[in-house]
Amino acid sequence: MWGETRTLHSAILAEDRKLNILMPDGYSPDSAARYPVIYVLDGAADEDIFHLGGLVQFASMPWVGWLPPSIVVGIANVDRKRDFTYPTSIAKDKADYPTTGGSAAFLHFLSDELMPYIDSMYHTDGERMLIGQSLGGLLAIEAMFTQPRLFTRYLIISPSLWWDNGSLLKGHPTGTLNSDTVPSHVYIAVGREGSVMEGQARRLVAMLRKDERIRVGFGYLPQLDHATIMHQAVMDGFRWMGSAR
Repeated sequence: MWGETRTLHSAILAEDRKLNILMPDGYSPDSAARYPVIYVLDGAADEDIFHLGGLVQFASMPWVGWLPPSIVVGIANVDRKRDFTYPTSIAKDKADYPTTGGSAAFLHFLSDELMPYIDSMYHTDGERMLIGQSLGGLLAIEAMFTQPRLFTRYLIISPSLWWDNGSLLKGHPTGTLNSDTVPSHVYIAVGREGSVMEGQARRLVAMLRKDERIRVGFGYLPQLDHATIMHQAVMDGFRWMGSAR
């Protein structure tokens, strides 16, 4: 893979956002070939872009074949606590996350600015995956519930569904997405991270499996915790997605 860094000014967020973009081997602006896009939250150079880019490269090698060759877009953070959380009524949440509550604007940025920009600059094919961990997983679930047409696949690791006393799941008790278009694949993983996080991840899986339109996978990795789960969980998710191809 080869890469480049771009800066996109967001009128919605009123700030510049840095993007780390990795291209699959053989990508050429002169080619008619088109590629799916994998969007990575926490995508700065000192966050997840490079090790996840390596996993994408491995998973898309012809002799592995879990993923098609893909463009990877890492979105560097400015204030992840702001961007990945919706407003909370819990006083402790507000105290611990004083800039909280900007997820609606961030999703607006994704749908109306970032994705059109990527589609205009690169040869994309309309397939989009979102990878998010922790608060990024919370944001991914909010996107799936509120804008189910936005991504075709989700890879959600250790989602912080405890946010606002678990209101996101409470607001969607059936798990069925209210849309004619839903993601085709959702993979959720959690490690040994306490009864609240583990239980809510399992509850999300059970809810989503009620929607027969979505293929839902789940991984429990008791040998790993919140700090160590990301790499293995993403590899497992890619392998699971590849099994359905």
